Amino acid sequence: MSRRAFGLAGLVIATLGLGVPASWEAVKRQMGPLDLAIVDQGSSIAVDRDGRLLRAFTTQDGRWRLPVATQDIDPRLVDMLIAYEDKRFEQHRGVDPRALVRAAWQLVRNGRIVSGASTLTMQTARLLEPREQRTGAAKLRQIVRALELEQRFTKMQILDLYFALAPYGGNLEGIRAASLAYFGKEPKRLSYAESALLVALPQSPETRRPDRSPEAARAARNRVLDRMVRANVLTRSEADQAKIEPVPRDRKPFPALAAHVTEAAHQAEPERRVMRFALDARLQASFEVLVRENAERLGPKISAAILAIDNATGEIRAQVGSSDYFSLERAGSVDMTQALRSPGSALKPFIYAMAFENGIAHPETILDDRPARYGIYAPENFDMKFQGQVTARRALQLSLNVPAIELLSEVGPARLLARLRNAGAEIVIGGDAAPGLAIGLGGLGIRLKDLARLYAGLARGGDMPDLTSRLDLPRPAASQRQISEPVASWYVADILRGAPPPANASGGRIAFKTGTSYGYRDAVAVGFDKRMTIAVWFGRPDNGAVSGLVARQVAAPVLFDAFGRVPGEPESIPRPPNVLISTSSGLPPPLRNLRKDAPKTIAATTIAPLKIAYPPDGARVDLGLSQGNSAPLALKAQGGALPLTWMVNGAPVGGPDPRRQTSWKPDGAGFARLSVMDSKGATDSVVVRLE
Repeated sequence: MSRRAFGLAGLVIATLGLGVPASWEAVKRQMGPLDLAIVDQGSSIAVDRDGRLLRAFTTQDGRWRLPVATQDIDPRLVDMLIAYEDKRFEQHRGVDPRALVRAAWQLVRNGRIVSGASTLTMQTARLLEPREQRTGAAKLRQIVRALELEQRFTKMQILDLYFALAPYGGNLEGIRAASLAYFGKEPKRLSYAESALLVALPQSPETRRPDRSPEAARAARNRVLDRMVRANVLTRSEADQAKIEPVPRDRKPFPALAAHVTEAAHQAEPERRVMRFALDARLQASFEVLVRENAERLGPKISAAILAIDNATGEIRAQVGSSDYFSLERAGSVDMTQALRSPGSALKPFIYAMAFENGIAHPETILDDRPARYGIYAPENFDMKFQGQVTARRALQLSLNVPAIELLSEVGPARLLARLRNAGAEIVIGGDAAPGLAIGLGGLGIRLKDLARLYAGLARGGDMPDLTSRLDLPRPAASQRQISEPVASWYVADILRGAPPPANASGGRIAFKTGTSYGYRDAVAVGFDKRMTIAVWFGRPDNGAVSGLVARQVAAPVLFDAFGRVPGEPESIPRPPNVLISTSSGLPPPLRNLRKDAPKTIAATTIAPLKIAYPPDGARVDLGLSQGNSAPLALKAQGGALPLTWMVNGAPVGGPDPRRQTSWKPDGAGFARLSVMDSKGATDSVVVRLE
């Protein structure tokens, strides 16, 4: 008899002796406590609102070890595993004495190992404390740990540990990682052939890897299938049919949905095992395909982005930051939902909303679409044509520039800018000048996420939603910001729902607006119904011009396609109380036409140019701030058309003022940019140092 045979026989005797309490406790003390740290050293994963996998990240040592529970695994695979590895798993307490005696007798009689004696619990113990040596002492340690596991955990929990740690070849650990890598799907529903392969792999994961040794993998799988027939788990017909199924020869890529937001979250919390997002994985995947196909159709270097917001909750249902996250040519790693870009005409609805709520106009108010000039600024329509007299409704639906600028001149660019910022949008204006009328046509920078949120505010009757992308983090405190009043919001929504749809869609289903930036650098389309707001952007991340990049032709069709992928039918915005439904002629006289008392051309006015008279540019003004005093700073202007609006560092100081002088009380020493704007959009600015 070989030394190995004697060793195994002795192991059997030692195992049977473990039933003595004193021996058991002594061995436990000598080995120390069971270390379960490896269980917590798995991959971080991002899941959607329903627990579907969005993306997984490798462990620090480069392994895929995804969290999994037995209840999430195909029950047929569990049955196969127990029948193949440990048919008395439910009866024994970690060690199967019958299997040990059988294995010892076979070793003694044959001089070699014929069958093993490891239970699933013992295999789990080996996975928890991996050791290279395959000695009697190592086996005895597994037995002790197996008995300890059975005392601490239920059978289901032991299976959970096994399925989470079992090796499947290369850097794949755990059945979930193996199922995704070899079959491209979760282990919830597997074929007989797939289940059999995953049962066979942990016994010899490197020699049976299907991506390297497909024939060895096939042979091992088929042996499992034959064993299942003998164990009455499968019929012969089922096993033969499963043998026909091909063995996967390549590893499939792991899901990488919502790559930008999941990557940012993982970098912020690398130790968090599970990150739960408000995203809908199915919608996210559909939108990613949508933007990728359309960006590729438009040519190289083009990227695209989509953001979808649940209007009721403010939860982000889909966020596609680029057309291809891994494309260097398209700068795919840049999240274009967060990039500052020009919205083109997409801010026009908020000009109209302010005009409606301030009593300046009504959707049926007649506006002039004809050549006009505001100082040196002369807006033109996109098609270089003029419609003459049009209603505000028609002007917004056709996105006419001249009527929009006429309304903005009445509302005031500074007030529009302040409204957008107060609603929570980050706005960036280039240069040092105060905001002028050009901001109404896209002369500013805004993030697609902020633009979508502004439109979601319109869908909610002017109440701005607080956006959230995570369901496992505390929700932000309610900001209670407003973008407009309910009636004005409904007027705008009703108008935009009647805008002419693109060629691929029918009208009247969603309210939407497009925007094309100067130089054809950005194409934006934003639409909403009662349930959801979706914003779409196309362009080059490097801000290069793209010939023919017109939002109505590029972004609008994708917007309607995106809404078509949202389950359910679009719902219209409910009409609030106090809405005035009327024709132009039926309106009260002040609302029938925009007031005509403001001259529109240079020839019609002799107003002197607007200029800040005090303080002069570059002045150092001593207000005693360094001594703790807080004297106000006098502000004086000359020229311009009243009323005047003053701003400090871009923020308005009060409202429009019918006087040419006022004062402002600074909150500390330092440099300040002082700007003034008249009612026609003319501006002047100075920079002073306050001491």
